[in-house]
Formats: sequence, C-alpha cells, structure tokens
Amino acid sequence: MKYRFLPLVLFFLFSFTTIDRSKSFSSKGSYFTDSSAEIEAVTLYQQLKENQFSLPTLNSFTEAITGFYQLKEKGLVKKEILTIIDFSLSSNTKRLWVIDMVAQQVLMNTYVSHGKNTGEEFANSFSNENSSFKSSLGFYTTAEIYNGKHGMSLKLDGLERGVNNKARERGIVMHAADYVSDNFIKSNKRLGRSQGCPAIPSELAPQIIEMIKDKSCLFIYHPSRTYKGGNKVVL
Repeated sequence: MKYRFLPLVLFFLFSFTTIDRSKSFSSKGSYFTDSSAEIEAVTLYQQLKENQFSLPTLNSFTEAITGFYQLKEKGLVKKEILTIIDFSLSSNTKRLWVIDMVAQQVLMNTYVSHGKNTGEEFANSFSNENSSFKSSLGFYTTAEIYNGKHGMSLKLDGLERGVNNKARERGIVMHAADYVSDNFIKSNKRLGRSQGCPAIPSELAPQIIEMIKDKSCLFIYHPSRTYKGGNKVVL
C-alpha cells in the first residue's frame, strides 16, 4: 500500500518545522546520511500529482529524489525534470516516469525497454561493458539530441564509475522503437528488448526527448543496487 508510511510522515511533519537539505547528502557520496532525506522524499511522494498516470514506487522515487538533489548541488543537473525507470517491474508495465519537480506532477508514464541480455520479461542482469547488450543502472544526465538510425535520439552520460560511466562510448541512448508497444506485448507476451538502450514508444519519443534533454536527471532503479545503508557511489 503506497500510503502505509503516511502516519510516520505526519508525525515528523508535526515534530520538525523545517528540513535542512544540506545535511541530507554526504560529500563522500552517500545519498542517505540521516533520516531527513528519506522523510523529505516520502513527503514529496505524497504531494505528487498523478494526472491520468500512476505513480512510481516509493522505493524507486526515494532513491531517485535524493540523488537528484545531490546532482543539483554539484551542478550536474540543470533542469527541474526527473526521469525514473524502474527495472524491478515487468517490462509489460509502464515503468518510465517523467516528473516535473517544480509543479510536483507526473508528466509522462510509459513503457521502456531493457537490454536483450538483461532478461526476458524482467530485468535481472546489468553491465557497463561494451557489446554486453545489457542495461546499466544508476544516475545519468541527459545530453544532446541527434538523428540516428532510430530517428530523433537522446545521448546519455552515465555518472557512476564502474556502473554506467561507459554509456556514451557504448552508444547507450534514448530512442524510439516499434517493439516498445502494446501490440508487441500482445504478440510476444513481453515487451521488445534493445541492445542496452532505454528505448521508448515511437509515438511518444519526440515529446519525451524534448522534455528531458539538456542536463536533466535520469535514474534507472533496481533493488539489486541500493544507495541506502552507507553504500558509497562516486559521481
């Protein structure tokens, strides 16, 4: 139940008048240095406007939002747009969200592919290596638009050494794909897969790419890699 943490949130909201965001992030790279970051993430989660879309899971949102603020502090993220991809979910579900952090609302929720060697319906194996045909997890910044074999596409810069920092040399980009569709799922019992790129529906690709281009934050979540409990990540 996505509201199971509401009593805890209300308790802390009445107990503390402000949250000092500057203490939520460690200079050594740990996203969670005290409970205030998690409390703030849960609070923001409860305030998100779904529009006609669903919300991401609380776990993926909590990890995404804390990294988003750290990247903003470092000057690596320039836009108030956060994209979350949740690879803990079935590829047959809409597991990509684009969130406007100023308006606190979900702008888009749709399908997204994982790499063909990352799994069948579910993603379960990840890599940062060339020719692995696997997806990479973690935090990215979006970069420039270009026109390639898939049409309008968006380059991505991986920010985590050893996890996704080879994204650009691997050619990991966001692009349109016909195999990311309801029709493909109906015919094949699962979404189509890429060579490691987060491919999105052809009819939505131009709109999504325009929304998130030029230094917004993109986070690919899976519970096999967590940022809680003092797990250090160098960005």
